[in-house]
Amino acid sequence: MRAPSPDLLRALRRAVAPASSRPQLRCHRVSPSLQRPSGAQPSQSYKEPRLFSTTTPSRQQSSSRRPPASPTSTAGSLNITPPRTAPPSNSARPGSPRVNPYAPSKTRDRGPTSKEETQTDFSKLDIYASAGVEEPATSIDACTHDGFHLNNGVETSGGRGVMLMGGEGFVWSPWARDATISSTSTAAGREQQSSGFSQFLTTRSILDFPPSAFGLLTLLYPKPDLLIFGTGRQLHMLSKDTRRYLSEELGMKVDAMDTANAAAAYNLLVMERGVEGVGAILIPDGFIGR
Repeated sequence: MRAPSPDLLRALRRAVAPASSRPQLRCHRVSPSLQRPSGAQPSQSYKEPRLFSTTTPSRQQSSSRRPPASPTSTAGSLNITPPRTAPPSNSARPGSPRVNPYAPSKTRDRGPTSKEETQTDFSKLDIYASAGVEEPATSIDACTHDGFHLNNGVETSGGRGVMLMGGEGFVWSPWARDATISSTSTAAGREQQSSGFSQFLTTRSILDFPPSAFGLLTLLYPKPDLLIFGTGRQLHMLSKDTRRYLSEELGMKVDAMDTANAAAAYNLLVMERGVEGVGAILIPDGFIGR
């Protein structure tokens, strides 16, 4: 391999060297008495003045402390090694997994254990309980894949939905061919319920229920102002015809969301507005769609 030229090496050293170690050019004024006479000969003992001096003290010191070159480097080549940073030390004992310093605390108390005589009772911070507001019996305690658990102890299963109106709970399953024998305890039953639910889904994954599916709402008076519609595991928008029937014909505002969020929203709003102002139609969480 051909060695690089000295000019190239000099240019590389100037580019790599920091700005503080680069040579600085200093200009000195020449006294008129030190100028060479016009008739002086080179053989005379005349010392020509130095016009420019280059001072590189920091470079000389750095070159004196430079470690010996690696044996693998060849003459005339630059061996530039970036500085290495030490890996962070693990304060845990040798057999334990690495500790994440940014992991959230596993306890609710972010500081040391309080030693005060009076401790905070978080149950007293519940504004509804402190105001004497009782939780409705139709509040949702749990959402299962094929039913719901209500606050009054009633549990539904078999892939049936619920309709919560006026403090009462009703079974709602328009997709079941025969609600008395339909069950999701077996694979055949789950497949039957899923296929029945899919018949109300359009090709664009929009729920379209006929007016006959809401026959109970036509008999209910007064109707709730807000109807929360839980659409299963995923969020499915309601069709224009279904939304128009619920809003214009029955006079209720409709808010569609997935079943888990719909149950949480119903529990909160029914405590604020009461069971007469908020209703819910919830499809089981196990219904995914197509």
